[in-house]
Amino acid sequence: MTGLLIGIDVGTYETKGVLVDTVGVVHATARARHSVSTPRPGHVEHDALDVWWGDFTAVSRELMQNAGGHRILAVACSAIGPCVLPVDAQLNPLRPAILYGVDTRATRQIVDFERRMGRDEIMRRSGNTLTSQSAGPKVAWIRENESDVARATRWYMTSQSFLVAKLTGEVVMDHATAGYYHPFYDLSARRWNLDGFDDVLSVDQLPDIGWSSDIAGLVTAAGSAETGIPEGTPVMVGTTDAVAEAVGSSVLDDGDLMLMYGSSGYMIRVTPEPVVDDTLWSAPFAFPGLYVLAAGTSTAGTATRWAAGLLGLDDGAGDTAMFGRFMELVHAAEPGSGGALHLPHLSGERTPFHDPGARGSLTGLSLTTGRAEFARAVVEGVAHSVAAAVAAYGHVDMPPRRVVAIGGGTKNDVLVQAVSDLLRFEQNCASTVGAAYGNAVIAALGIGVTTKTNVREQWIAVNTTVVPRPDTDPAVEALRRAHDEYLSTYRALRAMRRDDDGTNA
Repeated sequence: MTGLLIGIDVGTYETKGVLVDTVGVVHATARARHSVSTPRPGHVEHDALDVWWGDFTAVSRELMQNAGGHRILAVACSAIGPCVLPVDAQLNPLRPAILYGVDTRATRQIVDFERRMGRDEIMRRSGNTLTSQSAGPKVAWIRENESDVARATRWYMTSQSFLVAKLTGEVVMDHATAGYYHPFYDLSARRWNLDGFDDVLSVDQLPDIGWSSDIAGLVTAAGSAETGIPEGTPVMVGTTDAVAEAVGSSVLDDGDLMLMYGSSGYMIRVTPEPVVDDTLWSAPFAFPGLYVLAAGTSTAGTATRWAAGLLGLDDGAGDTAMFGRFMELVHAAEPGSGGALHLPHLSGERTPFHDPGARGSLTGLSLTTGRAEFARAVVEGVAHSVAAAVAAYGHVDMPPRRVVAIGGGTKNDVLVQAVSDLLRFEQNCASTVGAAYGNAVIAALGIGVTTKTNVREQWIAVNTTVVPRPDTDPAVEALRRAHDEYLSTYRALRAMRRDDDGTNA
């Protein structure tokens, strides 16, 4: 079968799309920039029509202009997740979408859910403890704080569900994302289970569930008119950006670990069965018979962008120039940042702390601390947070056997080297177009025009392999000392922090 596949991904700050043929060659790309809204501390949102659908239609139209008359075989999309978007029966959003774990508004609802059901029962049902990554408490937040919205809600959707529904009219969510709607998803039964929470919402307010490479429906006449994609084109169920990134980097089998250096850090280790641990997230993978153990940090690239802004490096010439100047500063400082230590918990922290109240800090300053030491401390702080998250896999005796590193952060040689040095493993930095490319893979697998073997051997290229430096290297010794200080500083700050009710956080 000849033709092209469309893959589109909506990220935190950018939407990307690709046209890919059936042997994995990219024929065209397109992108659109957007921003997040932070109306209150801890609240992080997107306008679903303006950002998600607006970007999708703009990118799809640009791709179709470059299709050269080729037949479009299938479409798959991914987006940030898990998100919570209430819509009415006509798919009109009723409020801005509440984003994934970077949005920490539902802290009290997490406590309420745990009191109502018990942490052990929540873990038994969903395979996870409740964190800011959990969608269920955010649904409860809407019910408690925006009752008019809750009463008008026909469906609670996530990001790619909204896009698929706009394209096809079908309301569906993939198992991988549904697995993060805890405690509403039963991991062992792989279905919705609202026992104990039927006062929060009803099952018919949640989408049907399918596998990422299942065909959700066909592009409707209305969907075609807005996107330019031909009516009748198959549309896959899709998934979150992180799962699409994993698939698009050939992380497909047990033991594979995707280490994504994006706006936040995200890790997916593929397993043959669900593994329940209160530090990591367990969910189904994109395909039947496989599961994931996932971990994540709240900031990564976001922290370096923030630091570059504080240093006055954004002169409007674009990200490439800005980060080039930032990295010049980073390289001008010695490993260990002259004793300066940055905790990049600028929006709480996820794995391994699961602490939405965590905040960033900068310690170890002296009169010799300058702009370069600050810049390097930020990068090394991100490395410490990533290393702490990946180390959690050792707690369940499931260290990765093969690591594929992806994302814009792989261009940061200091960051990636520091992570390999701290964790003592090689990282294969894959050359892919990202989650958008992963969606093209999902579409190709879904309609049967390629196989996993072909994806691994022909579609994906390893750009570089980063090897840990010797234990005796002074730079490695400095990083290890700093990592111990990172962990002890976090624990000390958490012990000092108190919640509003006067109890320790």
